[in-house]
Amino acid sequence: MRADRLVATLLLMQSRGRVTAAQVAAELEVSVATARRDLEALSAAGVPVYPRQGRGGGWSLVGGARTDLSGLSAPEAQALFLLVGPAAAVSGEAKAALRKLVRALPRGFRAAAEAAASATVIDSAGWGDQGRGRPAVVDVLQSAVVRRRKVRITYAKHARDRSERLVDPWGLVDKDDVWYLVAGTDEGRRTFRVDRIVETGPTDEPAERPDDFVLAAAWEEVVGEVERKRSRTAAVVLAPTRHLSVLRSHFGRHCHVEEDLADGRSRVRVAAPTPLDIARDLAGWGAAVEVLEPASVRAELRRIGTELAERYA
Repeated sequence: MRADRLVATLLLMQSRGRVTAAQVAAELEVSVATARRDLEALSAAGVPVYPRQGRGGGWSLVGGARTDLSGLSAPEAQALFLLVGPAAAVSGEAKAALRKLVRALPRGFRAAAEAAASATVIDSAGWGDQGRGRPAVVDVLQSAVVRRRKVRITYAKHARDRSERLVDPWGLVDKDDVWYLVAGTDEGRRTFRVDRIVETGPTDEPAERPDDFVLAAAWEEVVGEVERKRSRTAAVVLAPTRHLSVLRSHFGRHCHVEEDLADGRSRVRVAAPTPLDIARDLAGWGAAVEVLEPASVRAELRRIGTELAERYA
């Protein structure tokens, strides 16, 4: 049962009021039996649809009910397709879903939706990068999340540190082209980098998930914990005000301007996991940046400078 097909069916019902299984089948290019199963599945899942037998019968939304994806205004339809369109450029399934969604929209919205869908191309690879691409295992994990089934994974923290785990997959996150699996384990909630999952095997065992679990909220907690680890060491530096944008690109959210000075410099607080991490980022600035504190970062810069002087003397 395909999610894109069910969404298209809902939108079709909203736009036409009442549909038959034959009409759904013709519109979505599936068999009448498949269309009937989809309509029955929607009803079984709690969507307010019901059949009416006899002449003039068909399937309707109870009381003209509207789902979150139906009843779209023209601006809402354009916003939806601006988001969906770029995915269709790289995924055949997304392209098929987009085509069906466009056909299911009210006629007055279709032209604007199609224009929005082709208005943006996303190239996630940085200049000089090959791009990470989507790991093949993502499809397996997504299926396990949707089907609420446990999955067995072999996880490699390092080349020689591998462990096999049976986990409850709760959700997947794509952060800057790096995929993460948020899952339940015997030790509680854990987050796994998908590119470190070397083997995976779906199971038929039902997965458990807390009733109050919300993936977005859980991910915010994960990000907060990671960022706290990434900012364990703070340093106060003096840097040219005109170059603050470059400094921010190095340290991201862990770069805060405390004061702009009269001599064209700014007092800035930066943070990273260790004193060495900060020193490595600042060493290339030479004398243009002065570290006021802590002494540990100044010591690392002194050591790096001595090593370079000895190597290139």
